[in-house]
Amino acid sequence: MAWEVSSCIVTKKSKTTIAKGTKTTKSSLTGRTTNPRRINKMSVHLERILRPINAFLSNSTSGGIVLLIVTVVALVWANSAPESYQAIWNAPGTLTVGKFSMTHTIGEWINDGLMAIFFLQVGLEIKRETKVGDLSTFGQAILPVAAAAGGMLAPALIYTLCNINGPYLHGWGIPTATDIAFALGVISLLGKRVPTSLKIFLGALAVADDLGAVLVIALFYNSNIKFTALIVALLIYALLYVLNRMGVRSLVVYAIGGIFLWLGVLHSGVHASLAGVMLATTIPVWTYIDRSRFRSMLIKASAALEETPDNKEGTIGDKKLISILDSVHKATSAANPPLIVMEHSITTFVTFFIMPVFALANSGVIITKLDPGFLQDPVTHGIFFGLVLGKPLGISLATYLVIKFKLAELPRLATWPQLIGVSMLGGIGFTMALFVSGLALGEGSHLNTAKLAILCASTTAGLLGFIWLYLHPMSPEAAEQDNH
Repeated sequence: MAWEVSSCIVTKKSKTTIAKGTKTTKSSLTGRTTNPRRINKMSVHLERILRPINAFLSNSTSGGIVLLIVTVVALVWANSAPESYQAIWNAPGTLTVGKFSMTHTIGEWINDGLMAIFFLQVGLEIKRETKVGDLSTFGQAILPVAAAAGGMLAPALIYTLCNINGPYLHGWGIPTATDIAFALGVISLLGKRVPTSLKIFLGALAVADDLGAVLVIALFYNSNIKFTALIVALLIYALLYVLNRMGVRSLVVYAIGGIFLWLGVLHSGVHASLAGVMLATTIPVWTYIDRSRFRSMLIKASAALEETPDNKEGTIGDKKLISILDSVHKATSAANPPLIVMEHSITTFVTFFIMPVFALANSGVIITKLDPGFLQDPVTHGIFFGLVLGKPLGISLATYLVIKFKLAELPRLATWPQLIGVSMLGGIGFTMALFVSGLALGEGSHLNTAKLAILCASTTAGLLGFIWLYLHPMSPEAAEQDNH
């Protein structure tokens, strides 16, 4: 819009004066004079500040970077001030709502409470992938699912062989899971040296692997089941499922139901984190959208925005435009599947708060409390060799058999050496391995042994996978095809 020097527009709601090519607006609501040019400069400066922050938060490697930093902080803190480290996580915390109260240590609130939200995200991702993603058809799912199964069985077998006559055989589930954040973070650092299909394969494998880990926890790491609480939890779950079938889309309803579901599972003896996965299966994936009506609303909104003079302060005084925008907002909300909305709502919170807090509370190994025979401990051997050797062997062998029997094909433009490199990255256990170690070994010196073995094995697997893939890049011809 062109402005003439010295022109003046006065209305009951605002007074606009233009002088020397500058438009200023005086609001009848605040009495303040604003200069759009000054506001634009402020917006530009603010955007410059926020742009790198937004870029970091949206980068797929950022979660792994934050986890790595927090893990180092936890190790330094635990060994430089072990008393304060333990005091923080063992301090009691009480949640009180009216006459209802619950008391757990801060560490228990993290592992039983916050991690339930982490497992909710895992469940949402699994459900999305099985509906429309890489696990939605047999042809798409067979390769990553078989690879995940092999990548769980081989480490479990190696751990079992190392601990067959020991008291900690129950820890066989520790080296079976892959940490998706670290694994995808490492492969992303390799950029175009790795074909896109292998990155997709690793992501699908990690999702299938998470599903396997959930089943392992549910079936083998729960004790002292209280059937009354379990029945209550199952009834709440059934109610949420019925609400889904009835067409209820409000995430507030599912969130409230999820809280009661979590309480029921917590008191049942089944690990409370599984309530997150149960809740995820009840979140609707269907959507409402009338294409012609939605398109008409967008056209009306666009026309209304074009008709709105620039001298108005936003849309606050335009009831017609507000009504149209409100209709578009409602139509957009109806078109968005609740599962996608919930997943987007919690992903950043899980990635940059829950997982770092969990790592801070659980990866602080106090070296002085380690068993002097750490390197000779069969728990150390089972975890380290399970992750570093068992994972690549299991993933590679299962993948080879599936392709050999022509049930699937090697991912597009990928080579066998590259697939072996990706299978090495599967040995990065970390988050889920730390979680299972707490369930399997409880408190004591062997938990510290397991934690340090997990950290050493995950670091070794990550470095070996990165170096191997770096030394086996795509050919220039394959790289060119991958870009098209």
